[in-house]
Amino acid sequence: MDRVAAAFDAVPRTGFLPARERRHASYDGPLPIGHGQTNSQPRTVDDMLRLLDVRPGDRVLDVGAGSGWTTALLAHLTGPTGSVRGVELEPEIARWGSANVAAAGMSWASLVAADPDVLGLPDHAPYDRILVSAEAVTLPMDLVGQLADEGRMVVPVNGVMLLVRRSGVETDLSEHGYYRFVPLRRG
Repeated sequence: MDRVAAAFDAVPRTGFLPARERRHASYDGPLPIGHGQTNSQPRTVDDMLRLLDVRPGDRVLDVGAGSGWTTALLAHLTGPTGSVRGVELEPEIARWGSANVAAAGMSWASLVAADPDVLGLPDHAPYDRILVSAEAVTLPMDLVGQLADEGRMVVPVNGVMLLVRRSGVETDLSEHGYYRFVPLRRG
């Protein structure tokens, strides 16, 4: 079994859904988690994780972490030698997501409420990998600036999934299909 499939087996979606949605955990589509937000479609999360190519020991930022499912999946991929920081703008969902991540038992992962005036967590940068589970209108340069040298970011921009690779001051972009997400926003 490959690493991404193993992460999905180790971190079931069910524990990261509201009680009313848990019976739909195997549905390959987005599920509502409140405040107009969703738990992303498993096939989309799988695609994003494969593009991100997380390695053991990586420092990872999870933007739009929601219920904490992607944060926990990323933590499984980094293992205990890595670290994963999830950020979520909606305070109530951030509290719930933080509790879900804590219940997953991976002490190297955390989820916090995002500062509405700041995109990402620049005080903890640089990150080897950044996953963005919300759609930007333009490439979020604030997040590109938080990538480490040789870092990778996966972000939907205007419906197109982008893989951003940073090498020194150079940034390489490639497109990887069309997807729909809730909007990436600040307060």
